[in-house]
Amino acid sequence: MQRSLPYITVIVPVYNGRDFLPRCLDALFSSDYASFEVLVVNDGSTDDGPEIAAQKGARVISTDHRSGPGAARNLAAEVAAGEILVFVDADVVVKHDTLRKFGENFVQLPEVSAIFGSYDDEPAEQNFLSQYKNLQHHFVHQNSERDASTFWSGLGAIRRGVFIAHGGFDCEKYSIPSIEDIDLGYRLRRSGHQILLDRSIQAKHLKRWELISHLRTEIFCRALPWSRLILEENRIINDMNVKTGDRISAMLVALLLLSLPFIFWKPIAALIPIGCLLGLVYLNREILAFYARKRGVLFAALTFPWQLLYFFYSGVVFSYCWVRYALPHLLGFTKEASAANCL
Repeated sequence: MQRSLPYITVIVPVYNGRDFLPRCLDALFSSDYASFEVLVVNDGSTDDGPEIAAQKGARVISTDHRSGPGAARNLAAEVAAGEILVFVDADVVVKHDTLRKFGENFVQLPEVSAIFGSYDDEPAEQNFLSQYKNLQHHFVHQNSERDASTFWSGLGAIRRGVFIAHGGFDCEKYSIPSIEDIDLGYRLRRSGHQILLDRSIQAKHLKRWELISHLRTEIFCRALPWSRLILEENRIINDMNVKTGDRISAMLVALLLLSLPFIFWKPIAALIPIGCLLGLVYLNREILAFYARKRGVLFAALTFPWQLLYFFYSGVVFSYCWVRYALPHLLGFTKEASAANCL
């Protein structure tokens, strides 16, 4: 006999989210799944977001001070009534069947401890950077392994007992919001738990990306701590944003830039950056074709420099972390530093 669907606690951390929280909550309460509660964690908001959440029917708790989404999720997990915790960012709008898919997966796949999905391919914001970044996220998740090696808390779920047993998100190591969900995924896999990437679970992202916030987040909140985590784990997974093709692309960008000065000495040296560019187009042909299908050839062409920039700062950051952390270890030195020091 198939067991009944589990009771779910949806956890939504929010800081000054009145502009998008109503859409997030309206979508959750429109779900075709009956057995759930919504727990909104007010993380030091100064707007009326908590009042809006309460009016929408959510249960609201508050942190003592602004502590970040990881700590807010941990706080909610302690008082959650559900056996399944579903994490949804406040700027994410779920589909009507999102909670049902999570619940059914956990029933049908008892060996799975955590599940996550992806953004959909119709970002809410129409400016170029928001379209590019959200479509890139969608493509990466839709083309990654179903048997996942990490976790994502923007739209992810986990068995509450597993979450509590692993101490939740490590908010001491990651004192600012960054890759605490990736770190949790690494810890789950290290202890033998299975994580599922369900590509059919998708939601709309409402965030508007701007240049400065994009670069700050990508470099200081993702690339730096993730590079440090990879070095600590002493392994690079061939999945998500660190596939072999991505690593080769970063090396080709480095070679391209290093070869440019030689053109002034010997023009024939121009063949090197030309070859690098052709190699980069080939390695990224699938995502470029995806951009072209979704937004046209011109849009795809405009994303190419951004892809090069992405590989450039990813390569620079990983090299920096290797020199700062891995090299001293190889030379016999030890350096005690938190991941936040990499910021």
